[in-house]
Amino acid sequence: MTGRLTAPPGANVSHRTVPPQATTGPATDRAATEMSGFARGGVANLAGAALAAVAGVGVTWLVARGLGPAAAGSFFAATSAFVLVGGVARLGTTTALVYWPARLRAQGRPELIGPCLRSGLVPVAVLGLALGVAVWLTAAHFVPEYAGPLTMLALFLPVAALSEALLAATRGYRMMRPTVLLEKIMRPATQLLCVGSLAVLALSDIISPPSTWALAWVLPYVPGAAIAGFLVWRRWHSEPTLTRRDRLAARIEGRTVGRAFWRYTAPRALANAAQTALQRVDVLMVAGLAGLAPAAAYAVAGRFVVLGQLANGSIAQVVQPRLAETLSVGDREGALRLYQTATAWLVMISWPLHLIVACYADLYLGLFGATYTSAAPAVRVLAAAMLISTGCGMVDMVLSMAGRTTWNLMNVLLALVTMVAIDLVAIPRLGVVGAAIGLAAAVAVNNLLPLAQLATSLRLHPFGSGTRTAMALAAGSFGVLPWLVRLVVPSQPVGAGAALVLAAGVYFGGLRRFQDRLGIPALLAAARPGRRNNKAAPQG
Repeated sequence: MTGRLTAPPGANVSHRTVPPQATTGPATDRAATEMSGFARGGVANLAGAALAAVAGVGVTWLVARGLGPAAAGSFFAATSAFVLVGGVARLGTTTALVYWPARLRAQGRPELIGPCLRSGLVPVAVLGLALGVAVWLTAAHFVPEYAGPLTMLALFLPVAALSEALLAATRGYRMMRPTVLLEKIMRPATQLLCVGSLAVLALSDIISPPSTWALAWVLPYVPGAAIAGFLVWRRWHSEPTLTRRDRLAARIEGRTVGRAFWRYTAPRALANAAQTALQRVDVLMVAGLAGLAPAAAYAVAGRFVVLGQLANGSIAQVVQPRLAETLSVGDREGALRLYQTATAWLVMISWPLHLIVACYADLYLGLFGATYTSAAPAVRVLAAAMLISTGCGMVDMVLSMAGRTTWNLMNVLLALVTMVAIDLVAIPRLGVVGAAIGLAAAVAVNNLLPLAQLATSLRLHPFGSGTRTAMALAAGSFGVLPWLVRLVVPSQPVGAGAALVLAAGVYFGGLRRFQDRLGIPALLAAARPGRRNNKAAPQG
């Protein structure tokens, strides 16, 4: 639908080439090389995601402990609104800025990447500035409960929106390191340090208002955006110099690229905003319908969900450009292999977390304070939803990479409507449990519907042998065993520790037994220094 880019009359197309991976070498060598490159990017991204997860939990713990329920609720509501409006400002370009550069490179048209970047980045900057001003001017009128931290965050909205878009552009160039270093290491670590400094002051009875905590949380976006912008500028200017005829052809066809870019992105812009709303608007609804203290409890209860989303996003960021290239040349088998391998790794990493948190939800919430333990039923509902989500893999991204952005839009909007409708009825009656039920229903819609669409239209699904094996191992080790231990030893730290040790031993034994089926050797080879080149090189 957005797919074919044809040259206008007079354009020089003699330099188009078919990607070597689609035409040369045995299929097995291509698959090995593809998986090796995927594994290298996946290991780096997952390591970064692990650090980001630790920092994110640390920030949540510091805010929950340092501010108290009501003030913490205002902080969490403000940051949720900031992320939601930032998702609108990005206009869906985080997918398009990966898809189009990867597609143009695969088709041998790198000279058109510059017009593509301008088409995506300029509108993000303009809309981010406009929305930042609008939020700053209207927050006190519409959300006085958390207007202080929200107006502080609004000043940084254009920077945050551009930072995400620029990092997506680096991934379109297949540069994964900036995303790992800037988004998953530098920004979370700096946020933890800045928020931690306020927590230390709070120990000395120097209590800062939530707006100051919001400033500490948002400041690290600034250096990240500056560095990402420099990297994109440098990479773009490193392209080979074009002849005058090629420059003229690129200028003419650049207009076609811009139109094709937004035909692809327009449905994704609304879908991206709706997807962000799925992740954030429930906190705002709890704050509005139940109060700031329940909003803080719900935000704390859902912190582990973000951990799973980080793993999903980390693997998806590596898969995106490769999927765009394989699907653009009609390599369905390659796309299926990537999707199933990525889902197996995602299940292998995230299901143990969701299952163990569901079993010991009260202990998990107790880490943030005794006032939050009442949200344990909500944690279990959210954990069940995340098992469905991660079990389907990055299904919405695969649908978008296949060019079905309108389908994706309809799916996300239906999921959002489902969540809001349930929340309006359930939150006043059930509090945070009602919000969790609404999110779980939306997750089911947003994953099972596109899963059926992929299976029927493209014959793609995530349930390869590796995925099924990972599901069985995780469910047996972290689902069945901890509950059996809990029947013998009550829910207390000693019993939880024993269950975790037992489950981990069984799980890692299973991973070792089925390592080839799960693709673990590729991950281990990618993680070893000095082994990259010879693993990536095809034989013969």
